[in-house]
Amino acid sequence: MCKDFAEKSIKPKMMEWDESQHFPVDLFKEMGQLGLMGILVPEKYNGSGLGYFEYADAIVEIAKVCGSIGLSMAAHNSLCTGHILAFGNEEQKQKWLPKLATGEWIGAWGLTEANTGSDAMRMKVTAKQDGEYWVLNGAKNWITHGITGDVAVVLARTGELLDSHGITAFVVERGTLGFKAGKKENKLGMRASETAEMIFEDCRVHESQILGNVGEGFIQAMKILDGGRISIAALSLGIAKGAYEASLKYSKEREQFGQPIAEFQAIGFKLADMATQIEASELLIQEACHLKNNGQSVTKVSAMAKYYASEVCVRVSTDAIQIFGGYGYTKDFPVEKFYRDSKLCTIGEGTSEIQKLVIARQVLK
Repeated sequence: MCKDFAEKSIKPKMMEWDESQHFPVDLFKEMGQLGLMGILVPEKYNGSGLGYFEYADAIVEIAKVCGSIGLSMAAHNSLCTGHILAFGNEEQKQKWLPKLATGEWIGAWGLTEANTGSDAMRMKVTAKQDGEYWVLNGAKNWITHGITGDVAVVLARTGELLDSHGITAFVVERGTLGFKAGKKENKLGMRASETAEMIFEDCRVHESQILGNVGEGFIQAMKILDGGRISIAALSLGIAKGAYEASLKYSKEREQFGQPIAEFQAIGFKLADMATQIEASELLIQEACHLKNNGQSVTKVSAMAKYYASEVCVRVSTDAIQIFGGYGYTKDFPVEKFYRDSKLCTIGEGTSEIQKLVIARQVLK
């Protein structure tokens, strides 16, 4: 289903969306009807009720065609929807999940700020209590669906700086007074996935919109990122597979010196490296999916999968350009877009350096 959808509904327009940085909201509504916007959400909240294997496979098939659409799908499912699913009470789940799972609403998730990327505990967005309400002030940056998102899970500081129990998660609906969209980022790749600023100016949010308890937001966010890393690993795998498959096909068709370039050892060895690294990435992702489905600790393996698959994604898409030669550098062939999109995978939801830090802490325990 995902493969057919990507071929018919994404491929014909993806370069147009990429060039114009257009975020195709209507496409995501269609994806909602197919069950792709609530893959992990139970059926009682209008979700698909599937597990992590199906989720990863779906992202891979979409990303094999367009990384931008895969990225937005992953962010919507893992972050905003995933946070409400994991930490919302029954009333909150009933209120927001059906709209998110069907694609009626698009979700955003606000952790990152201009000066706090990896160092999230120094966030400056604050929430001050005023009776039954909390007043949010500050700005979030690099937020997927920061302009278009109908609802956002926002992490704000409710305690002291650097206190891991001083951050709280709030659900803020678009249209709330004091909540507005800011600058849209002009990006190298993933250009059809909207990345923008969210601004809060005396934004009043009712206490019923807090996920879990006051002060639990940072701990929640770290758990959400554990699962989210599986989706970015799957996104990386999809892009790598797309670049590899295009390279394999081209190398059999392109002739030089009287034979297909696939026959030359230099090209054959590149394809061998690509295939091996893709296989290893896939197996790491499957291990992480297995652990997640079975409720086991996934911190180490999801970081390994995300770190390895994202770096492989960059290597494979770089080699793909080389195999295509001059044609690979043009927008007439798909590999230049895989190349541009790939780099984000080593940065988003924790840089490769942060993944190594997470892995090192786990193995040194």
